[in-house]
Amino acid sequence: MSTLIEDIFNSVLEGEAPKTKESVQAALQTGVDPAVVLNEGMIAAMREVGRRFEEGEYFVPEMLIAARAMKGGMEILKPHLISSDVKSAGKVVIGTVKGDLHDIGKNLVSLMLEGAGFEVKDMGVDVSAEKFVEAVQANNADIVALSALLTTTMPSMVTTIEALKQAGLRDKVKVIIGGAPVTETYARQIGADGTSTDASRAVSLAKSLMGVA
Repeated sequence: MSTLIEDIFNSVLEGEAPKTKESVQAALQTGVDPAVVLNEGMIAAMREVGRRFEEGEYFVPEMLIAARAMKGGMEILKPHLISSDVKSAGKVVIGTVKGDLHDIGKNLVSLMLEGAGFEVKDMGVDVSAEKFVEAVQANNADIVALSALLTTTMPSMVTTIEALKQAGLRDKVKVIIGGAPVTETYARQIGADGTSTDASRAVSLAKSLMGVA
């Protein structure tokens, strides 16, 4: 690993957003391939963040600041990725379902997915089934990720899946669901493609559904 890539890796890992931006800019100015910056610098760092979280070395605050540092670096990197035609891991539409205003978990999953190389359209909170359908169509999404923190809003997940079916999109998009009250049993019951207990595992699930190593 070159010193510049190592700087990017470490600054993301330590959640140093200004340093990440600076290191990404320096790497690009010296001619480092944008794909290398993305894969060996930022994605590798977020993979390590996920590993540390699963091992109990990192907690949600550490994941959040690392993800924000990565997001800062992505702002610098994204135009270069587009111009060099670097392939994304997939397109994800994510949001908290109708009636639910909780977004901390959803925001973290969104940031982690971006850190894993996915293109993410974050719809925010209180998103209706119709809005999810429109976003899936407009963004040609591969995955739609639905979040709910309240048991009273979980039925909105069913409504959204049904709306995707009615629009003829259900066979074209994978549906993943998450939130404190959501279980594997519920995911199977409503016909989702999977669920996850935390942001790191959500990324692993999305990669698995997309066939990404």
